[in-house]
Amino acid sequence: MALEGSQIDLPSRPGVYLFKQKNERVLYVGKANNLKERVRSYFSKNPDREMIPKLVINSEKIDFIVTQNPNEALVLERELIRKHKPKYNSRLKDDKSYPFISLTNEEYPRILYTRFPAENDKRWGPFPDAGAAKRVIQLLRRQFGIRDKDCNGKDGCFAKHIGLCRGPCVNPEGYSEIVKMVSSVLDGNAGKIIQELNIEMNLYSKKLEFEKAGEIRDLISSIQSTVSQQIINSRFYQDCDAIGFSQREDFAVVVILHAKDGIIQGEVNYPLIHKGDISESVSLVLSEHYSNRKPPKTILLPTPITKVMQEWLTERKGKKVETRVPLRGELAKLQKMATKNAEIQVTRQKNKRSGNLEKIAAEDGARLLKMESLDHIVCFDMAQLQGSERVGASVVLRKGRPSKKEYRTYRVKGEALDDLKMMSEVVERWLKRQEVWPDLLLLDGGKTHLDAINYLLEEHNLNDVFHVAALAKKEETIFRKGMEPIKIDRKGRVLIHSRDEAHRFVNKYHRKRRGKNTLKNPLENIEGLGAKKIQALMVHFGSYKNIKFASIEELQKVPGIGKEMSEKIYSELV
Repeated sequence: MALEGSQIDLPSRPGVYLFKQKNERVLYVGKANNLKERVRSYFSKNPDREMIPKLVINSEKIDFIVTQNPNEALVLERELIRKHKPKYNSRLKDDKSYPFISLTNEEYPRILYTRFPAENDKRWGPFPDAGAAKRVIQLLRRQFGIRDKDCNGKDGCFAKHIGLCRGPCVNPEGYSEIVKMVSSVLDGNAGKIIQELNIEMNLYSKKLEFEKAGEIRDLISSIQSTVSQQIINSRFYQDCDAIGFSQREDFAVVVILHAKDGIIQGEVNYPLIHKGDISESVSLVLSEHYSNRKPPKTILLPTPITKVMQEWLTERKGKKVETRVPLRGELAKLQKMATKNAEIQVTRQKNKRSGNLEKIAAEDGARLLKMESLDHIVCFDMAQLQGSERVGASVVLRKGRPSKKEYRTYRVKGEALDDLKMMSEVVERWLKRQEVWPDLLLLDGGKTHLDAINYLLEEHNLNDVFHVAALAKKEETIFRKGMEPIKIDRKGRVLIHSRDEAHRFVNKYHRKRRGKNTLKNPLENIEGLGAKKIQALMVHFGSYKNIKFASIEELQKVPGIGKEMSEKIYSELV
């Protein structure tokens, strides 16, 4: 039974509320400064979000948890969303714990990539982009020679010999300074390091110690080229995060660009299942991103956030955090850059999801046909008009995705006019060239096509090498030798896609061939005489010349050609 507003009795206190089904499944988690007023708003005649009517209809009860203050409610909301993954909430796509970069608390600290840093280690993160965290470690090892997880204090280890470790176990001199520089870079203070190194370089130059000055110069260049992905000459970008948002349907990405010392330090992106409220999705990411790190001085936003979120950010930092939705100037440019990055990430993620869906379709098709795999499909189709420009084509799908570089076209060389003989010729030519056999050879046709190709394969002793099937168009039924026909449902969508792609490709090639033939057959000018009837005439008489000299009575003997049509043909061709 759906909830009614009059049944709701909640306190006028800050807290978290949970819409639930009868089986206790949580459908939505929300936070409120005033639980009573906020939940009542869900039952108004004009709800502020599209999902609210469905949420109310599908819910059986509302639970709540009172908190000390709105900031506490914000934190609890995030944890409950992570735990229950409610249907109507925006939520993070990947909710596992994120990795950290840590410097170990040892005599000669090591830099580590870990999801569980030791309590006494110095840490940075968490990093939603695990690959980026690993690349940062590689850069720091290459540029500074700091130890990593594989350095176990052995004299003259391999890492030292290839220049990835300064070898403090052999010579500890200067290693503590290296650790300080690495720590400073991870803190985002590359500008200060470069300034100090410049002073040191100039001192060596004055002392005429040019070799040491050159080493420091190269080190400065390395830091600038590896850490500073993009220099922005603006006094505004000293300690600033820009938030970008982009969506397609229910999928969205929030990107955070972090700038410090006039440098874009890096990008973090959060994929989301988005339910239509941009502010809610952005706030969710902010609460996740800054739960384990202090916010910057300024945050540039694509949309305003609530006062509660602003207060929570200030509480996390320990002093006021400025949040702005910039409309013009340098700050707006940085925020637009973040939005552009979000748009790119949405496209990439959608393409990735599409690839996963195609792979799933191939797996579904294999289960439908009771095959071990359907990763490699070759599908054939034929096309002709009036017996002229007889062509065939084959398309290839790999793991459900078209592999267009493997598509092939064929011109029929024999005199055959029917689909079966034409397809047999084309498939036989394909067999002679093929080096790797597919999981399935699929034919655009019915049982007669299947029988013809199976006969051909037996002649070449290939009848048990790979599976063969034919897919009829109208019935969407698949035929296989010795098996009952199967009516295709959604699980066979990869087969339908293969057949349709072969049909599209062969017709494209056929139109191209016809375009080169400027002599139009007069039969095409006869009203009511379509391609199938023209083909029937060509099969019956063997050539256009024989049709031209046929009598009305002879024309009527062709299936589908009545007296009236016979007279039309005769009068047109005489």
